[in-house]
Amino acid sequence: MNSSEGEGRRTFLGWVSGGIAAAIGLVVGMPLVGYTILPALKRREAEWNDVGTVQSLQPGIPKEMDCIHSIADGWQKTATKKSLWAVKDDAGAVTVYSPLCTHLGCGYRWEADQQKFHCPCHHSFFALDGKVLSGPAPRPLDILPAKIEKGRLLVLYKEFKAGTAAKIEL
Repeated sequence: MNSSEGEGRRTFLGWVSGGIAAAIGLVVGMPLVGYTILPALKRREAEWNDVGTVQSLQPGIPKEMDCIHSIADGWQKTATKKSLWAVKDDAGAVTVYSPLCTHLGCGYRWEADQQKFHCPCHHSFFALDGKVLSGPAPRPLDILPAKIEKGRLLVLYKEFKAGTAAKIEL
């Protein structure tokens, strides 16, 4: 056997060994990459939050309710307390409003004596149905998805971009 045949075999065996090592690296590395990177790329799943009984709502009178909003970010889960406004109509249907004014995202409150929502930051006023009565607010109050199950009010808490005429979810 001459030296060029030996060189060819060594080169061939080097390529085969490298290919096997690369295949092993892929088999071991792919689950590791999936475990570390995919949770960051995964869209957060929204959770329905139980905010209380529908029976506690009186028709035509808005009620501020608390919601424990949980966010899973990778392996870390955080819970924050958010408020929202719920209004039950005479037929028993419930509308839930985001607690943030559509102008700049300030908190607003129900003014029972004036029968309207009032944002004290820049004096936007909203009707019971969420429509803008006056002020710089560019759109009506944002309505949150809600459902009633077994007499309990469940809400999907979401936040929307303030200051725009279009309702853009964050």
